[in-house]
Amino acid sequence: MAGLALSLIFLPELAWAQQPEHWQKGLQPAATPVMERITDFHTLLLYVITGICIFVFALLAYIMVRFNAKANPTPSKTTHNTMLEVIWTVLPVVILVIIAVPSLKLLYYGDRVKEPEMTVKVTGYQWYWGYEYPDYEDLSFTAYLIPDDEIDESKGQKRLLSTDHQLVLPVDTDIQFLVTAADVLHSFAVPSFGVKLDGVPGRINETWARIERPGTYYGQCSELCGKGHAYMPIEIRAVSKEEFADWVKFAQEEQQASYDVFETQRKNKLAKAEGLE
Repeated sequence: MAGLALSLIFLPELAWAQQPEHWQKGLQPAATPVMERITDFHTLLLYVITGICIFVFALLAYIMVRFNAKANPTPSKTTHNTMLEVIWTVLPVVILVIIAVPSLKLLYYGDRVKEPEMTVKVTGYQWYWGYEYPDYEDLSFTAYLIPDDEIDESKGQKRLLSTDHQLVLPVDTDIQFLVTAADVLHSFAVPSFGVKLDGVPGRINETWARIERPGTYYGQCSELCGKGHAYMPIEIRAVSKEEFADWVKFAQEEQQASYDVFETQRKNKLAKAEGLE
Protein backbone atom coordinates (compact mmCIF):
# COMPACT_ATOMS: atom_id res chain seq x y z
CA MET A 1 0.00 0.00 0.00
CA ALA A 2 2.84 2.38 0.80
CA GLY A 3 4.34 1.80 -2.66
CA LEU A 4 0.97 2.49 -4.30
CA ALA A 5 0.56 5.67 -2.28
CA LEU A 6 4.04 6.75 -3.30
CA SER A 7 3.25 6.28 -7.00
CA LEU A 8 0.04 8.25 -6.65
CA ILE A 9 1.94 11.10 -5.02
CA PHE A 10 4.76 11.40 -7.53
CA LEU A 11 3.71 9.99 -10.89
CA PRO A 12 1.17 12.68 -11.90
CA GLU A 13 3.71 15.45 -11.32
CA LEU A 14 6.55 13.67 -13.09
CA ALA A 15 4.35 12.71 -16.05
CA TRP A 16 3.34 16.27 -16.92
CA ALA A 17 6.07 18.28 -18.63
CA GLN A 18 5.20 21.30 -20.75
CA GLN A 19 7.87 21.87 -23.38
CA PRO A 20 8.26 22.90 -27.03
CA GLU A 21 7.37 20.23 -29.54
CA HIS A 22 8.77 19.52 -33.01
CA TRP A 23 6.86 21.41 -35.70
CA GLN A 24 4.66 23.05 -33.11
CA LYS A 25 2.44 25.67 -34.73
CA GLY A 26 0.22 26.96 -31.95
CA LEU A 27 0.85 28.34 -28.50
CA GLN A 28 1.79 26.06 -25.63
CA PRO A 29 -1.17 25.00 -23.44
CA ALA A 30 -1.93 27.59 -20.78
CA ALA A 31 -0.87 26.86 -17.21
CA THR A 32 -1.88 30.23 -15.69
CA PRO A 33 -4.86 32.62 -15.95
CA VAL A 34 -2.66 35.16 -17.75
CA MET A 35 -1.74 32.67 -20.47
CA GLU A 36 -5.40 31.66 -20.82
CA ARG A 37 -6.27 35.28 -21.58
CA ILE A 38 -3.35 35.60 -23.97
CA THR A 39 -4.60 32.51 -25.83
CA ASP A 40 -8.12 33.97 -26.02
CA PHE A 41 -6.74 37.27 -27.30
CA HIS A 42 -4.65 35.43 -29.89
CA THR A 43 -7.79 33.64 -31.08
CA LEU A 44 -9.65 36.97 -31.34
CA LEU A 45 -6.84 38.45 -33.44
CA LEU A 46 -6.88 35.36 -35.65
CA TYR A 47 -10.59 35.89 -36.38
CA VAL A 48 -10.05 39.59 -37.06
CA ILE A 49 -7.11 39.14 -39.43
CA THR A 50 -8.87 36.25 -41.20
CA GLY A 51 -11.90 38.48 -41.81
CA ILE A 52 -9.69 41.30 -43.10
CA CYS A 53 -7.82 38.96 -45.48
CA ILE A 54 -11.06 37.48 -46.85
CA PHE A 55 -12.52 40.95 -47.38
CA VAL A 56 -9.40 42.29 -49.12
CA PHE A 57 -9.05 39.26 -51.41
CA ALA A 58 -12.77 39.39 -52.26
CA LEU A 59 -12.49 43.12 -53.03
CA LEU A 60 -9.43 42.57 -55.24
CA ALA A 61 -11.18 39.74 -57.09
CA TYR A 62 -14.26 41.91 -57.66
CA ILE A 63 -12.15 44.81 -58.96
CA MET A 64 -10.16 42.56 -61.33
CA VAL A 65 -13.35 41.06 -62.78
CA ARG A 66 -15.57 44.13 -62.81
CA PHE A 67 -13.09 46.81 -63.82
CA ASN A 68 -10.59 45.11 -66.12
CA ALA A 69 -9.99 46.65 -69.52
CA LYS A 70 -12.24 44.16 -71.32
CA ALA A 71 -15.24 44.49 -68.97
CA ASN A 72 -14.84 48.24 -68.47
CA PRO A 73 -13.23 49.78 -71.58
CA THR A 74 -14.19 53.32 -70.58
CA PRO A 75 -12.96 53.93 -67.00
CA SER A 76 -14.65 56.43 -64.72
CA LYS A 77 -12.87 59.71 -64.04
CA THR A 78 -14.42 60.11 -60.59
CA THR A 79 -11.78 61.44 -58.17
CA HIS A 80 -13.69 61.50 -54.89
CA ASN A 81 -16.38 59.38 -53.26
CA THR A 82 -17.40 60.70 -49.86
CA MET A 83 -19.09 57.53 -48.71
CA LEU A 84 -16.09 55.33 -49.59
CA GLU A 85 -13.68 57.72 -47.86
CA VAL A 86 -15.81 57.68 -44.70
CA ILE A 87 -15.98 53.86 -44.75
CA TRP A 88 -12.24 53.27 -45.24
CA THR A 89 -11.52 55.77 -42.46
CA VAL A 90 -14.10 54.63 -39.90
CA LEU A 91 -13.81 50.86 -40.45
CA PRO A 92 -10.08 50.62 -39.53
CA VAL A 93 -10.74 52.77 -36.45
CA VAL A 94 -13.50 50.38 -35.34
CA ILE A 95 -11.20 47.39 -35.89
CA LEU A 96 -8.41 49.03 -33.88
CA VAL A 97 -10.81 49.77 -31.00
CA ILE A 98 -11.97 46.14 -31.02
CA ILE A 99 -8.32 45.10 -30.70
CA ALA A 100 -7.19 47.85 -28.31
CA VAL A 101 -9.76 47.36 -25.54
CA PRO A 102 -9.01 43.68 -24.74
CA SER A 103 -5.31 44.32 -25.40
CA LEU A 104 -5.09 47.03 -22.72
CA LYS A 105 -7.16 44.96 -20.28
CA LEU A 106 -4.77 42.04 -20.79
CA LEU A 107 -1.68 44.23 -20.34
CA TYR A 108 -2.97 45.57 -17.02
CA TYR A 109 -4.09 42.12 -15.85
CA GLY A 110 -0.69 40.54 -16.50
CA ASP A 111 1.30 43.48 -15.17
CA ARG A 112 1.12 42.76 -11.45
CA VAL A 113 -0.95 41.14 -8.73
CA LYS A 114 -2.39 43.29 -5.93
CA GLU A 115 -1.80 40.93 -3.02
CA PRO A 116 0.87 38.32 -3.83
CA GLU A 117 1.06 35.27 -1.60
CA MET A 118 4.79 34.86 -2.19
CA THR A 119 7.64 36.59 -4.02
CA VAL A 120 10.45 35.22 -6.16
CA LYS A 121 13.34 37.40 -7.27
CA VAL A 122 14.87 36.35 -10.59
CA THR A 123 18.30 37.62 -11.63
CA GLY A 124 19.84 37.02 -15.04
CA TYR A 125 23.58 36.47 -15.29
CA GLN A 126 25.92 35.62 -18.16
CA TRP A 127 24.82 32.86 -18.62
CA TYR A 128 22.66 31.38 -15.87
CA TRP A 129 19.79 32.33 -13.58
CA GLY A 130 19.72 33.22 -9.91
CA TYR A 131 16.60 32.68 -7.81
CA GLU A 132 15.78 34.12 -4.38
CA TYR A 133 12.87 33.43 -2.01
CA PRO A 134 12.65 36.54 0.23
CA ASP A 135 9.70 35.05 2.15
CA TYR A 136 11.72 31.99 3.23
CA GLU A 137 14.75 33.31 5.09
CA ASP A 138 16.27 34.56 1.82
CA LEU A 139 16.64 31.04 0.42
CA SER A 140 18.57 31.41 -2.85
CA PHE A 141 20.43 29.37 -5.45
CA THR A 142 21.65 29.49 -9.04
CA ALA A 143 20.54 27.33 -11.98
CA TYR A 144 22.92 26.27 -14.75
CA LEU A 145 22.24 24.34 -17.95
CA ILE A 146 22.98 20.61 -17.64
CA PRO A 147 25.61 19.80 -20.31
CA ASP A 148 24.65 17.38 -23.08
CA ASP A 149 26.99 14.65 -21.84
CA GLU A 150 25.38 14.75 -18.37
CA ILE A 151 21.73 14.57 -19.44
CA ASP A 152 19.89 11.66 -17.77
CA GLU A 153 16.76 10.93 -19.79
CA SER A 154 15.59 8.41 -17.16
CA LYS A 155 15.05 11.39 -14.85
CA GLY A 156 13.09 13.26 -17.50
CA GLN A 157 15.92 15.69 -18.24
CA LYS A 158 15.77 17.52 -21.55
CA ARG A 159 18.68 18.68 -23.69
CA LEU A 160 19.11 22.49 -23.64
CA LEU A 161 16.12 22.82 -21.26
CA SER A 162 17.00 21.08 -17.98
CA THR A 163 19.00 22.82 -15.24
CA ASP A 164 20.97 21.52 -12.27
CA HIS A 165 18.52 23.23 -9.89
CA GLN A 166 14.86 23.80 -10.69
CA LEU A 167 12.83 26.79 -9.61
CA VAL A 168 10.33 25.05 -7.31
CA LEU A 169 6.96 26.79 -6.93
CA PRO A 170 3.59 25.91 -5.37
CA VAL A 171 0.40 25.62 -7.40
CA ASP A 172 -2.74 27.68 -6.70
CA THR A 173 -0.63 30.54 -5.33
CA ASP A 174 -0.37 34.14 -6.55
CA ILE A 175 3.38 34.44 -7.14
CA GLN A 176 5.06 37.78 -7.70
CA PHE A 177 8.18 37.71 -9.89
CA LEU A 178 10.74 40.49 -9.48
CA VAL A 179 13.06 40.33 -12.49
CA THR A 180 16.43 42.04 -12.83
CA ALA A 181 19.90 41.40 -14.27
CA ALA A 182 23.44 41.68 -12.95
CA ASP A 183 25.38 42.41 -16.14
CA VAL A 184 23.51 42.85 -19.44
CA LEU A 185 19.88 42.66 -20.58
CA HIS A 186 18.20 39.28 -20.13
CA SER A 187 14.58 38.20 -20.52
CA PHE A 188 12.75 35.79 -18.22
CA ALA A 189 10.31 33.97 -20.51
CA VAL A 190 8.07 30.98 -19.73
CA PRO A 191 5.54 30.46 -22.57
CA SER A 192 3.05 28.33 -20.59
CA PHE A 193 2.84 31.03 -17.91
CA GLY A 194 2.38 33.91 -20.35
CA VAL A 195 5.48 35.47 -18.79
CA LYS A 196 8.14 37.30 -20.79
CA LEU A 197 9.83 40.13 -18.92
CA ASP A 198 13.16 41.85 -19.44
CA GLY A 199 15.76 41.85 -16.69
CA VAL A 200 17.55 45.21 -16.72
CA PRO A 201 20.68 45.92 -14.64
CA GLY A 202 19.87 48.41 -11.89
CA ARG A 203 16.12 48.06 -12.34
CA ILE A 204 13.48 45.62 -11.05
CA ASN A 205 10.53 44.72 -13.28
CA GLU A 206 7.47 42.93 -11.99
CA THR A 207 5.03 40.32 -13.24
CA TRP A 208 3.09 37.43 -11.71
CA ALA A 209 1.71 33.94 -12.25
CA ARG A 210 -0.71 31.52 -10.65
CA ILE A 211 0.14 27.97 -11.70
CA GLU A 212 -2.97 25.85 -12.04
CA ARG A 213 -1.54 22.32 -12.17
CA PRO A 214 1.62 20.53 -10.99
CA GLY A 215 4.28 19.63 -13.50
CA THR A 216 7.53 20.75 -15.09
CA TYR A 217 7.59 23.89 -17.23
CA TYR A 218 10.40 25.23 -19.38
CA GLY A 219 11.47 28.61 -20.64
CA GLN A 220 14.57 30.36 -21.93
CA CYS A 221 16.25 33.73 -21.95
CA SER A 222 14.60 35.69 -24.77
CA GLU A 223 16.94 38.66 -24.96
CA LEU A 224 20.24 38.44 -26.88
CA CYS A 225 22.74 38.58 -24.03
CA GLY A 226 25.98 37.25 -25.50
CA LYS A 227 27.52 34.03 -26.75
CA GLY A 228 25.86 31.92 -24.03
CA HIS A 229 22.37 33.28 -24.73
CA ALA A 230 21.06 29.94 -26.01
CA TYR A 231 22.38 28.08 -22.97
CA MET A 232 20.52 29.62 -20.01
CA PRO A 233 17.19 27.76 -19.85
CA ILE A 234 14.52 28.04 -17.17
CA GLU A 235 13.16 24.89 -15.53
CA ILE A 236 10.25 25.28 -13.13
CA ARG A 237 8.88 22.44 -10.99
CA ALA A 238 5.33 23.18 -9.84
CA VAL A 239 4.22 21.10 -6.84
CA SER A 240 1.44 21.09 -4.29
CA LYS A 241 1.58 23.55 -1.42
CA GLU A 242 2.33 20.75 1.02
CA GLU A 243 5.25 19.44 -1.03
CA PHE A 244 6.56 22.96 -1.49
CA ALA A 245 6.58 23.50 2.28
CA ASP A 246 8.51 20.23 2.74
CA TRP A 247 10.98 21.20 0.01
CA VAL A 248 11.61 24.61 1.59
CA LYS A 249 12.50 22.97 4.91
CA PHE A 250 14.79 20.54 3.13
CA ALA A 251 16.48 23.28 1.09
CA GLN A 252 17.02 25.49 4.14
CA GLU A 253 18.49 22.65 6.18
CA GLU A 254 20.63 21.05 3.49
CA GLN A 255 21.46 24.15 1.45
CA GLN A 256 20.53 22.09 -1.56
CA ALA A 257 17.82 23.42 -3.83
CA SER A 258 17.47 20.47 -6.20
CA TYR A 259 13.98 19.03 -6.10
CA ASP A 260 15.26 15.75 -7.53
CA VAL A 261 17.54 15.27 -4.52
CA PHE A 262 14.67 16.10 -2.17
CA GLU A 263 12.40 13.68 -4.00
CA THR A 264 14.97 10.86 -3.89
CA GLN A 265 15.49 11.27 -0.15
CA ARG A 266 11.77 11.38 0.41
CA LYS A 267 11.26 8.16 -1.54
CA ASN A 268 14.05 6.47 0.40
CA LYS A 269 12.45 7.44 3.71
CA LEU A 270 9.07 6.08 2.59
CA ALA A 271 10.70 2.87 1.35
CA LYS A 272 12.45 2.38 4.71
CA ALA A 273 9.21 3.01 6.55
CA GLU A 274 7.47 0.44 4.32
CA GLY A 275 10.20 -2.12 5.08
CA LEU A 276 9.84 -1.59 8.82
CA GLU A 277 6.11 -2.22 8.57
